[in-house]
Amino acid sequence: MPIPREEWGIEMSRSKPTNIPDGFDVCSMDDGDFGRAQGQLFWSHDRRRFAFRVENRHRNENGVIHGGMLMTLADQVLGLTVVRALDNNPAATVSLNCDFIDGAKPGDLIEGEARVTRITRSLVFVQGSLHCGDRLLLTASGLWKRIRPQHRAG
Repeated sequence: MPIPREEWGIEMSRSKPTNIPDGFDVCSMDDGDFGRAQGQLFWSHDRRRFAFRVENRHRNENGVIHGGMLMTLADQVLGLTVVRALDNNPAATVSLNCDFIDGAKPGDLIEGEARVTRITRSLVFVQGSLHCGDRLLLTASGLWKRIRPQHRAG
């Protein structure tokens, strides 16, 4: 049965959220309109971890977070970690490999972290994971392409 629109939990206003998890702030790194439409992303005070609260609109038919939403969150966590490692220079996902281990329900707080394992002239290698409390939800690894600024002639 489809989820009624009023249960989607869509909140796209830019007002300051009132449900900021302890130890986290609102993530100030912009991930574009698509990222904002997924829900509020938080980052830890030390900027090493990210957090995301599961909403009703993120559920699949089984009532748990949709795998595509977990992959979206992994793409954000790994990608924003890459951008930080590149001193806020842009990068784009080339490859993202995810292994699903467990699920989460609406109201659960998912935390993610990633680490860059190698940077070359054109690519960045990164690994990460998503957890809900002590439960491992997903592991991920990926490649990001460094995007170099275009210089205009004349």
